[in-house]
Amino acid sequence: MSGTGRAPGKRMPKGSWVLYAMMVPGLLWILCFRLLPIPGIAVAFKDFNLFVGVWDSPWVGLKHFNQMFGQARFMRVIQNTFEIGLMKLVFLFPLPILLALLLNEFRRERYKKLCQTVIYLPHFLSFVVIHSVFVNLLSTQGGLVNEIIAALGFEKVNFYTNEHFRFVLLLTEAYKDVGWNTIIYLSALSAVDPQMYEAADVDGANRIQQAIHITLPELLPIIMLMLTLRMGNILQAGTDQILVMYNSSVYKTADVIGTFVYREGIGSGKFSLSTAIGLFESLVSFVLILGSNFVTTRAFGRGLWR
Repeated sequence: MSGTGRAPGKRMPKGSWVLYAMMVPGLLWILCFRLLPIPGIAVAFKDFNLFVGVWDSPWVGLKHFNQMFGQARFMRVIQNTFEIGLMKLVFLFPLPILLALLLNEFRRERYKKLCQTVIYLPHFLSFVVIHSVFVNLLSTQGGLVNEIIAALGFEKVNFYTNEHFRFVLLLTEAYKDVGWNTIIYLSALSAVDPQMYEAADVDGANRIQQAIHITLPELLPIIMLMLTLRMGNILQAGTDQILVMYNSSVYKTADVIGTFVYREGIGSGKFSLSTAIGLFESLVSFVLILGSNFVTTRAFGRGLWR
């Protein structure tokens, strides 16, 4: 073994420094926005004073956590967060899988690539742009959807109310991200051995049977991985999306932990309380990831780190 720790004759592949250089921005982002802010967790246990700084602010223990759980509106926020997160998980998580299975059945590569391009392009639009589009489509004053509803003899629907707002959240997120998430499953399908389909075809299996007995089992590992990661993000419930789209009239059904932290922390200046809420959200998300990983490992023998 040489002094560099590499076996004799082993050299770094030519040009690999480019790959390492590409890692630098991502590592810097993790360092600046994920690792360096960790000591700021102390704010949750202090009465933070902006003028004296974090370390000179007095310790108050669990005061802000008690205040957090003592608020009736925060309990409603937790309920909204779980309800919206679970709705998105149940209704939106299967859609990219189904879409990938449908695209995989295309035999003409040109049409397949065209469909892929069309469905994932909305991912590059911000929710500000998407919100503007859907406001015009769903408006009660000249909106295309409501004009069709009125033409069919029904009463126009105000979609931006407590009763229908969650439907708008599901619709806009599906439009933006379902096509993009499909790419992951299509990439996994490209690694499936074509001989398996040929053998199944010889045995008389139709396309549906091949999808059930070959395609889905091959997709199962990546499905479990994506499900575990999705469970970790369930408490985010699309905070950036909701911040763009909601207003005070839909707080009852649309206010989630992320929007509550934004209003309480930045809007009202309650930095200690908002940090406590953010810490609570992170801990619950961590527990959800561990629980989901444990279940998938026990059920399917695969997990995030196994």
